[in-house]
Amino acid sequence: MAARKRKLKIYLAGPLGFSEAGRVFHNDAVVPALRKLGHSVLDPFALADARKIARVTRMPFGAKRRDTWKRLNVEIGSRNRRAIDESDLMFAILDGADVDSGTAAEIGYAFAHGKPVLGYRGDFRLSADNEGSTVNLQVEYFIRESGGEIIARLDEAKAALARIERRLQAR
Repeated sequence: MAARKRKLKIYLAGPLGFSEAGRVFHNDAVVPALRKLGHSVLDPFALADARKIARVTRMPFGAKRRDTWKRLNVEIGSRNRRAIDESDLMFAILDGADVDSGTAAEIGYAFAHGKPVLGYRGDFRLSADNEGSTVNLQVEYFIRESGGEIIARLDEAKAALARIERRLQAR
């Protein structure tokens, strides 16, 4: 009998939840693809308190709204940090003209804490510092040095995650 594969906790980094079109791809393609592989997804957009965000966005512009955002930003950032800490690895969306700054920060944090990072860039536009890289060279360095890689299609995730899982088991 083959050994049962361990269910991995995957932190999903990326900017897709900030736009309507991005949320559709995030919720209808990316999250289901990872769950279909039998893994648990730690989704920062699902972890955020949507009621608090809706409440602050309805506030009139001014000092009270700004101060409320400041407190909420700390809450969201702290929750995301804990989710990365609890994860086995990170799946990072690298699409866009450049890698989203929050995603780049999360990749650096994951790398510094020994978490492998699987990058996904389905965007065919050039976004690298030079022809030797796929995205920003420092972001790509952290992904590859973490034991991860960059894939161009979601259907490549299964094999890439299996390779990362083997590396995790060998530690």
